[in-house]
Amino acid sequence: MSVVLSSSPVAVDLVAVKNKQHLAWSAGDYAVVGTTLQIVGESLCEALDLRAGESVLDVAAGNGNATLAAARRWCDVVSTDYVPALLERGQSRASAEALQVKFEQADAENLPYTDHSFDVVMSTFGVMFTPDQDKAASEMARACKPGGRIGLANWTPTSFVGEIFKLIGKYLPPPAGVKSPALWGTEARLRELFGDQSDSIAIEHKNFAFRYRNAAHWLEVFRTFYGPMHKAFGALDAEHQSSLTADLLALAEKFNRATDGTLVAPSEYVEVVITRT
Repeated sequence: MSVVLSSSPVAVDLVAVKNKQHLAWSAGDYAVVGTTLQIVGESLCEALDLRAGESVLDVAAGNGNATLAAARRWCDVVSTDYVPALLERGQSRASAEALQVKFEQADAENLPYTDHSFDVVMSTFGVMFTPDQDKAASEMARACKPGGRIGLANWTPTSFVGEIFKLIGKYLPPPAGVKSPALWGTEARLRELFGDQSDSIAIEHKNFAFRYRNAAHWLEVFRTFYGPMHKAFGALDAEHQSSLTADLLALAEKFNRATDGTLVAPSEYVEVVITRT
């Protein structure tokens, strides 16, 4: 499958891009990083004003932060991702808390659910990484009931995480014509993706603070467990690995607000609640 994105004359093989991304997110162990983001899922569920008994679909759920937050609020939750290992980690977490959740492997760009199946459809730092952004947004809206809500947490382009991906892109440029995931963190792009299918789009800018022993500890954890960074280092020779290491440590220190030798690096994201038409 090849398409021409409106912003570029370059033909993009989105299937090839997705396959490469799947390998990246399957590498390392994202759950080690993902569990630290739990507070974001809790905050999003509060912003969505979830009610007990509502049907909730978590798209590109990873290891289940938002999934668990919704289940703790007595919602009927279906948690989906295209990486089986992440679903297994989410299922283990749910079992540990005796939470009732359905875990199903699914592609965010081709959700296996009928139209208007869920009261709430949400994603935290997940759907924003899909290659075909328009298709993924359309699928989320299709699965949501009229009058339901779509909830998102997306990194902004100038956030710590946004800058990490820009930096990695200097060493390993992404395929020409593929839209940046960080566009999901902008109001303009969100309105392009959902404006025709929404009554309202509420956007709040928030920060998540990455907290580690120091910058070197953060990089060790991310290089080992965060799939995209793990794969990036694996694709570089020793000289470029050393250079990327130095650049990432400098970036972490740039964002670091701690003065006691530890790392506290705020990363801006948008918390989005969309009311479906």
